[in-house]
Amino acid sequence: MVHGTFLIDLATVIIISSFVTLICRKLNQPVVLGYILAGVIIGPNTPPFPLIKDQQTIKTLSELGIVFLMFTLGLEFNLRKLSKVGTTAFIATFLEIPLMGGLGYWIGQRFGWAWIDCIFLGAIMAISSTTIIVKALGDLGKSRDSFANLVFGILIGEDILAMVIIALLSGLALTGAFHSTDVLLTIGRLSVFLVVSLVLGLMLVPRVLRYVAKVGNEETLLISVLGFCFGFAVLAAKLGYSVALGAFVIGAVIAESKEIHRIERLMHPLRDLFCAVFFVSVGLQIDPTIIKEHALTILVISIALIGGKFLACSLGSFTAGNPMRDSIRVGLSMAQIGEFSFIIAYLGLTLGVTSPILYPIAVSVSAITTFTTPYFMRWADVIVPFFDRNTPRVMHSYFDLYTSWMTQAKEGSRNTEVKKILRRIMGKLGVFVGLIAGALICAVFISTLVEKFLPELIPWMGFIQSGLWLTAMTICMPLCLAYFRKTRALGMILAELGVTESMVGIHKYEIRAIVSNAIHVLGTLLLVLFIFALSSAILPTTNVLVLMVIAMALLAWLFRESFNKIYFHGKAALTETFHDSGKPDEDAHEKSDSPVFSSYKVSPLVLAPQSPAIGKKIVELELDTKSGASILAVKRNNQASFSPGPGHDLELGDEILLFGLPENLEKAREYLQSEWTV
Repeated sequence: MVHGTFLIDLATVIIISSFVTLICRKLNQPVVLGYILAGVIIGPNTPPFPLIKDQQTIKTLSELGIVFLMFTLGLEFNLRKLSKVGTTAFIATFLEIPLMGGLGYWIGQRFGWAWIDCIFLGAIMAISSTTIIVKALGDLGKSRDSFANLVFGILIGEDILAMVIIALLSGLALTGAFHSTDVLLTIGRLSVFLVVSLVLGLMLVPRVLRYVAKVGNEETLLISVLGFCFGFAVLAAKLGYSVALGAFVIGAVIAESKEIHRIERLMHPLRDLFCAVFFVSVGLQIDPTIIKEHALTILVISIALIGGKFLACSLGSFTAGNPMRDSIRVGLSMAQIGEFSFIIAYLGLTLGVTSPILYPIAVSVSAITTFTTPYFMRWADVIVPFFDRNTPRVMHSYFDLYTSWMTQAKEGSRNTEVKKILRRIMGKLGVFVGLIAGALICAVFISTLVEKFLPELIPWMGFIQSGLWLTAMTICMPLCLAYFRKTRALGMILAELGVTESMVGIHKYEIRAIVSNAIHVLGTLLLVLFIFALSSAILPTTNVLVLMVIAMALLAWLFRESFNKIYFHGKAALTETFHDSGKPDEDAHEKSDSPVFSSYKVSPLVLAPQSPAIGKKIVELELDTKSGASILAVKRNNQASFSPGPGHDLELGDEILLFGLPENLEKAREYLQSEWTV
């Protein structure tokens, strides 16, 4: 009878949902609203009697719904979009999130709520619904309007920050307080987890799925995708994060697969089913009597949310340099909360740290704002002209002047080639540090597991920990060498920018060398200290450590070419993943404008007799600074030297392998064939 009860409950959910969502479609309302309404209708708190017998089973299915919902949101999260929205959307996001969080906390205090409820209310009010807003823009035919790209960018920024918020709230629920050290550690661990997951995932997962799609059928592909989804969700849970975070991250990784079209087609039915169950389960937990008792609270929060979102998003968008007209449309489009707010409210409820009334209040506010969102989007066509007509000309002039100034500033920063190079180098250094941290954390985690589950090995823990440290550092060796090269390049560029002839006179080259070496040494020392601090729990004794460091240095010197090849193979695999992705792109014509995701090329160049590079060292060419391209390898007498150092001499007949964007490669070729100038 248990199975019979479950089937009856599931059938009731699906049948009632289908009727209610059909009515919502007729009334041009989002189907999510219909699912929530269906949950209220069949819920245990709606008279005359509950239609659901086994609510626990439905709640279990709703947790599956969270996994599928976050996974499919990740599939729609295109990493290339980050290069399009640029800094403007993230400036708007970083202004909006604290403003809305503070507003929610203030409202909670005015109602006399507990401080933890106030914090959760602020988090709930901060995140808009990507699914509902994108759907509403599409239904109204506004998804290709100029302001829509900015809306999408802010939604992406909110999705990223929502992951941080969920992780911080989970830690807050466990410790009961926010400490600056805990916050920094939480953000640091989360950053390492995200960096390691994305980089390794982008290198491995798309290739595995490509192989599965090639040798198997669609059933095999679907099972493989679900294996990645649930496997990574479990991994995230084991590491102390939510299953929602794991599902979202692996979805974003799979989104860069070449098979994304087939995967999305296969996932749609499962997503629709379990997401429907999730939103129905949200409605199941709404008690109409509680809503009636707290009607004023729900109304106040809804009005504050709509007004606060409008002002915060409009202000953030305008501050980031967008026209006031577009900023107003952005604010009207973002005045809503949805699935992330449900997940945050559900997190507080399941952890037992928030009041029971917070969840139904959050759902009720979401239902109200979901209903009003399409109307605000339509009213924007009336509100924006009204604003234009009734705003004083002086204010219009100031608005336009500020927007023009911000546009020029952004264009100026984009046109500075050196800044692009510096951003690339700093980004790569961050990735290297994140991956190194991930390897060391794994080694420490394995050591902890050995101590916990294999106590008979405790007398040998010194040897085991030394072996783990040595293994982790050997794995990290290609990354350490790449970090070493990048800090050297960073020092050279910063020295050239910071030390001019007007400052130091004829000794500029000597001063530049000193500054460059100082930055290089400082960066290396920081990495060494970081490694020792992170692996302090498994560091061997001093004498053993000295011997192991010497052995590592010899290993790095003897096998530097092999380590360089490993690094470049991994880099090529990551680059290939981005370039081979089949993810549809709404604005493909803009891809060439992105300095991050443009098509990198490799171009060979043989040094002819007239080349000014002959007889010079690589450092003397300053090729990175002058062209933006870099020398990947130098081939001489059929012997290739990968990632040659700055002191590498160039000779007649050398074949140089250049790496960079097409325009950078063209500059480098012209520069190397031109007359030598100091």
